[in-house]
Order: sequence, then structure tokens, then C-alpha cells
Amino acid sequence: MKTFWKELWTAVAATIVLLVAVSGIYPVIIWGIAQVVFPYQANGSLITQNGQVVGSALLAQGFSGAKYFHPRPSQAGTGYDAANSNASNLGPTSKKLMDSIKDAADAYRKENNLAAEAIVPADAVTSSFSGLDPHISPKNAQIQATRVARQRGINEDVVRNEIEKATDKPFLGFIGDPAVNVLKLNLALDGVQGTADKRTAEQK
Repeated sequence: MKTFWKELWTAVAATIVLLVAVSGIYPVIIWGIAQVVFPYQANGSLITQNGQVVGSALLAQGFSGAKYFHPRPSQAGTGYDAANSNASNLGPTSKKLMDSIKDAADAYRKENNLAAEAIVPADAVTSSFSGLDPHISPKNAQIQATRVARQRGINEDVVRNEIEKATDKPFLGFIGDPAVNVLKLNLALDGVQGTADKRTAEQK
């Protein structure tokens, strides 16, 4: 009996020590290190404009205006809902999926003034697994560049230069593919256009 109580006490003590260490001390240490070494990432990679938080570099937002680059389609909630991250869960043989892709491709060709038989990037017509992917492919961005430049009344070369700036390179140079952050790109273009409009007004 004495051995039983000794073993029980050892188990209880070990549980308490591990609970404090794993559920208390360890998270606090990691949080502290992250706040010092990676404060931007640790706090949600938030993007601010004029002192206001306008979004996160990690989460897609819906942009539908012709002067904006459009993100991937989203099945998250009613679309781009960070509280309801979700995919369509439709399989490759699903008629509903095929019909939605066809409709999205037709709309993409129309809004970007493409030929009826033009090949459309896959990320322009399919949602990501999370429904919140903040990136589009460089090919997708380059196709949209002409429309965006025309709608904003700025030089297309300026738009393509901003695409390059907003492109996240592969991790360590070889893991993953280059991808364009849509929110960063649209905010940068708003800034470029605002500067151009101000310069035009001053000239008048």
C-alpha cells in the first residue's frame, strides 16, 4: 500500500510539473521570444494604412472593383470570412464544380478582355483549401494588369512594377512558388494613384 501511494504521488507531481511547464511556462517563453524576434508575424502580420489596420497579409479579402486585382474565389462562409475558413469539398468529377469553374472562367475572360478560347490560370477560377489564400499566381496578376492600369488611368509598366514588389519569393529560394499578395498590391496601387492624382491637381 505504501508503494501505491508513493507511485500515485509521483504521478500527480509529475503531472503538475508538466502542466505548468507545457501549458504555462513554455507558451509564455515562446510568446516572449516571438514578440522580440518576430513581432510583425507574431501579431498576425497586420497591415496598417494611415494608422488604421486594414487587414492581414495572411488573409484574403474580397475585391470586385475593376480597378483592383481580384483574389482567388473563396468558399469561406459567404466569401473571405476568416471565422469560417472552408473549401468547397467538391471532387474533380463534380458537375457543380465543373459548372462553377466554367462560369468563373467566362467571367474572368470577359472582365480582362480575353479571347473566348484563352487559357485561364487555375487559381483564378478555383478556391484554395482555406478559402483565405492571400496570394494569386504571377501569371494571374499579369493578365489582370492591363485592366487595372486602364481603369486607374496609369501606365501599365507602373502596375507591373508594383506586381513585382508585391511578389513573395519561394521560402529559402526554392520551397514553393512565387506568389503575389493581392492586398499589398492593391494598397500599393491606391498609394501610387493617390500620388499621381495629387500631382495632376497641383499642375492644374
